[in-house]
Amino acid sequence: MKIFRGFHRPGLASACALTIGNFDGVHRGHQAMLALLNNEASLRGVPSCVLTFEPHPRDYFAQIHKRPALAPARIGTLRDKLAELERCGVQQVVVQPFNAAFGGLSAQSFIDDVVLRGLGARYVLVGDDFRFGAQRAGGYALLDAAGQAQGFDVARMNSYEVHGLRVSSTAVRDALERGDMQAAARLLGRPYSISGHVVHGRKLGRQLAESRPGAGDGFRTLNLRFAHWKSAASGIFAVLVHGLADTPLRGVANLGVRPSLDPEDANGGRVLLETHCLDWPAHLGPQGGYGKIIRVELLHKLHDELKYDSLAALTQGIAQDCENARTWFATHHAPSYTDTRRQTTRDRI
Repeated sequence: MKIFRGFHRPGLASACALTIGNFDGVHRGHQAMLALLNNEASLRGVPSCVLTFEPHPRDYFAQIHKRPALAPARIGTLRDKLAELERCGVQQVVVQPFNAAFGGLSAQSFIDDVVLRGLGARYVLVGDDFRFGAQRAGGYALLDAAGQAQGFDVARMNSYEVHGLRVSSTAVRDALERGDMQAAARLLGRPYSISGHVVHGRKLGRQLAESRPGAGDGFRTLNLRFAHWKSAASGIFAVLVHGLADTPLRGVANLGVRPSLDPEDANGGRVLLETHCLDWPAHLGPQGGYGKIIRVELLHKLHDELKYDSLAALTQGIAQDCENARTWFATHHAPSYTDTRRQTTRDRI
């Protein structure tokens, strides 16, 4: 899959089959849409293309209006979105910076400058609630009329439902906020996960070892930055870690802002996913995780983040979380990535 930052880039195909959206989470509705897009691209002999935005348009408007509540909680990072789009068979992705100039395009200018001249769309597939252009003035009717007048095909895909529930990024966010990881997995078609490079943290595990005699290396953690200030999920979770060993490693993880830490935290108070493997592979050594790319599946929420008054209390809390995670793993099947099948065009019928 080819990735472009903006649509004025060398190597971008001169024609494509296009869909447009934020694709946060790349849930089952997105997957069905992408399957249809790939099929239409193949029929026309052009690559399938996704136009997506970073930042999210609502992030941009929340910032300029100084109203952070307007920004939606983010399901996944850009890395994870791109990985899922590639897994769905998309051939090229244009990540368009959303700024004042782009947001100010009229609906017709969006069609002329972006869809046609910028991306060379011969086929455009949109969702049933798709809006575009300044003030969200454009919709399916305008896009369809432009297609008839300017020579490109336009199609609209209706909502995708699972057991009568409309699958949407909002529904996934709601499930994650409730801590219902099973509901989120049903909507996503896979366990909810976060991936990235393991980064250095504040080395607190060493201090925890000192405060807990006999703890060995303490609670060594694998730290992933969540590259958005507002994550859809937060709390303490039983997890599976992929990428460090031949089989997934069981663990317990904290996703959030770590309220027990002081403002001098090495990660500056940003959202972080800190994962402690219940059984650390000896062959990796104490520094073996740094710089590696891992994927952490959040399978079961144990509780919300808690604020501890001392290292001793934090150590005791983590020890209890590890015990609770072990108990959960002992009594539940931990789904693998392939337990849920990916959507296909046939699933729409």
